[in-house]
Amino acid sequence: MTRFISWYCHPKYAEDLLGDLEEYYRRNLEVGRNRADFIYFLDAVKFMRPYLVRKVKLNNRMTNLNLVANYLKTAVRSIRRNQLFSGINLVGLGISMTVCLLMIAYVAELLSYDDFHSKRDRIYRVTNYYHNLTGDSFNGLFASTSLLVGKKLQEEVTGLEEVVIIRRNFSDDIRKGDNAVNITGYYTENQFWDIFSFELIQGNPETSLSHPESLVLSQSAAKKLFGDKNPIGEIVEGRDNNYTVTGVMRDVPYNSHMQFEALVPFHKLESEKQVEGDANFISWRSMWTNYVYFLLPEGGQIESIESSLAQLASVENAKTDRFAIDLGIENINEIVPGASRSNEIGPNFEWIIVYLLSGLTFIVMLSACFNYTNLSIARSLRRSKEVGVRKVVGANRGQITFQFLTEAVVIASCSLMVAWLLYFFVKGHFMAVFPMGAMHLDASWSTLVASVVFAIVMGLLAGIVPSLLLSRIPPIAILRDVSSRKIFRGVSLRRVLIVFQLCLSVAFVIATATTYRQHDYAINFDLGFRTEDIVNVSLQGNDPEVLKSALEQVPEISNISTSSMVMSTGSAWSETFTYKDPLDSASLWVNHVDRAFTTLHDFNFLAGGTFLRDLGEGDSSKYIIIDALTLNRFNMGTPEEAIGQKLTLSERGVKRRYEITGVIDEFQYSRIDWDTEPAVFLQGEVDQFRFLNLSVETQDPLGLMVKIEKMYRSIDDLHPLQAEFYDERINNAYQDFSKSFQIFSFLSVLAISIAMMGFLGIAVFTMETRMKEISVRKILGATEKQLVLLLSKGFLKMIVIAVSIATPLTYLLFSQVILEGISHRAPLGADILSSGGLVILFSALPIVIWQTLRTARTNPAETLRND
Repeated sequence: MTRFISWYCHPKYAEDLLGDLEEYYRRNLEVGRNRADFIYFLDAVKFMRPYLVRKVKLNNRMTNLNLVANYLKTAVRSIRRNQLFSGINLVGLGISMTVCLLMIAYVAELLSYDDFHSKRDRIYRVTNYYHNLTGDSFNGLFASTSLLVGKKLQEEVTGLEEVVIIRRNFSDDIRKGDNAVNITGYYTENQFWDIFSFELIQGNPETSLSHPESLVLSQSAAKKLFGDKNPIGEIVEGRDNNYTVTGVMRDVPYNSHMQFEALVPFHKLESEKQVEGDANFISWRSMWTNYVYFLLPEGGQIESIESSLAQLASVENAKTDRFAIDLGIENINEIVPGASRSNEIGPNFEWIIVYLLSGLTFIVMLSACFNYTNLSIARSLRRSKEVGVRKVVGANRGQITFQFLTEAVVIASCSLMVAWLLYFFVKGHFMAVFPMGAMHLDASWSTLVASVVFAIVMGLLAGIVPSLLLSRIPPIAILRDVSSRKIFRGVSLRRVLIVFQLCLSVAFVIATATTYRQHDYAINFDLGFRTEDIVNVSLQGNDPEVLKSALEQVPEISNISTSSMVMSTGSAWSETFTYKDPLDSASLWVNHVDRAFTTLHDFNFLAGGTFLRDLGEGDSSKYIIIDALTLNRFNMGTPEEAIGQKLTLSERGVKRRYEITGVIDEFQYSRIDWDTEPAVFLQGEVDQFRFLNLSVETQDPLGLMVKIEKMYRSIDDLHPLQAEFYDERINNAYQDFSKSFQIFSFLSVLAISIAMMGFLGIAVFTMETRMKEISVRKILGATEKQLVLLLSKGFLKMIVIAVSIATPLTYLLFSQVILEGISHRAPLGADILSSGGLVILFSALPIVIWQTLRTARTNPAETLRND
């Protein structure tokens, strides 16, 4: 209680009160210690009178409002007096904060994905990790899984509230009277509504997907077909089926990892596959387009479900020695953002992208803060007398520190206003360059509050070092002779900061040059076949022969072929083949083509030739063209010896034999990220074709596209034309390189600009601190050239250090990490690695020469007249 009395009692009375209480306490000890303690406690509380209570000081030096207002006025005046430095800081911090605002909005929107599902904490998805045990195909993590898994979970696994199967790739042309619309969506079940919170605004969720011909439409699709009319119960026409509209749901939110316009019953598709006898439909390996979600009961144990899935995988994997599939689960909150998975059902944003963009943003912010620190130190000589005067009149170190922190926060706050103005101008470009998908990046109150807090923190970070350094200046020494006072004994901190900024600039320049070189290398890579002057047109369900006949009327089109995919742009499909040994199988990349395909693309035949004829309606494929890698894989001998040999394909439980009609040279089937692997061309059947390949001769590409669209419209007036030149499609396939180039270019310009501002600051500081030395040297006969060389050595040394650090680190980053998984990549030559140093050198030299010449031409008499 003694401490309590000392805390509340006025110091004037505390000593007498404590003495009296101590005397009473000793007297009461004769009765007993416990009684004495209790009486002491009562006396301590009893003497807590108003006239004895310590008065609260409302004029605390660090919280006085008048003092804070004075700091603000001083900060504003300082900013106005030093317009050059303030402007540089305002622009640098404003630009970097714009990037930070974009990142705040980006991350906030990413984290909002799927948050509208009321049961999201209990919703899980089954994932697959596919291992190919033959070594002929890639392994990887898939978001999709087998229908068999969904059936087993529904029928055999206990402890689940609901299980739903979803299959993507539903697409149909729906017509009602004169209105028509192409819709895409999923095959699914009624449990869909029990698990997810997609709102069914018309229809019964318990029966909306019960009938085989049921169709649930989104509001937008229903509006296009029916206008304001109630669509429930209406019959609409599809390409091959009629549907009855049984529900209308609210449009899917943009921040959903599933995006669809319609839902149809899964059991309808299941019945059709059973009629067709498709045994592969529900097989363990058929995992490419199916998704299984389940709802865990409240209080349920996810470990028991994981154990059941592991047991299921063990049983099924034991039935084959060709591959193995490990089953995993993930909560719906972990999908976006999440791990990198193939066969995602919708948009996918990886955590690595978030980390990368956040890291780059932090680097830009840190560089801007360093720039503020350097510029503040550079003008410290001009403010040292101000600090000395304040200390002489009574200001302590804490007040000086708070003053300069206030100034930094004021500049950061002004920069925030600049950043918000820039935000709305650059948001569209940012979304076009960065992998944003359907994101909006709308500013919200939470974003606004976060940005204000961020600006204050950034101001404190930027101002903490100069404020602490300036507050340490001894006032007497400064007031005696400010010009001779050496405020900073060492310059290691500032040199470290500027070298760090230069390192970032060098790294960003090398990264920009590397990504540009890689993009250029990718789009000009020799694929092994012709892509020039070829236009690929998507059939979109149209009859290839009908559309081909229409396009043959365009005079610029000299030849037309058909294929199931456009190769070397990312699409891929593989099948398992055997040669003479049924136990020796290999996964080969496949494209279904017609007889004109190899001629149109100028493939180099080593032996044999293309197919003798195209297949008619109802004909079965019998022939195959292989490449040299396939020839070597099965040890077939020479290309001539392979002609007439047969490969066996196991497809949907049925073995089909294909006769080899030709052997072509090896070529790049997929993107250059992948190795060049064995590939074949199967003689395509009509229902396997997805594209027309047009060989064109034109000097007017836009005019040609108008003619192609006109002929396409004469056949199909519902689907928009999807056609592009092959080279353009390849360029689009490497948009990741292009986007990386744009990102690094933007950051390079930003980093170099901020670094050069910092370089200017340290140049000004150096010249001001060495002014007397330069004057003495001039008096002793030094020429301007000698002074420039003398003063430039320190700056050139920093540039050399930065280049020596950043160049090898950037090389290792790209060669060992970023480009590691790319099979065919451009070499990082001396021209690429030297680009960073050259750009920085030619950017910094004008600043150094300008400042040194400006200082060297100063009249020595003006500097030394007071000495």
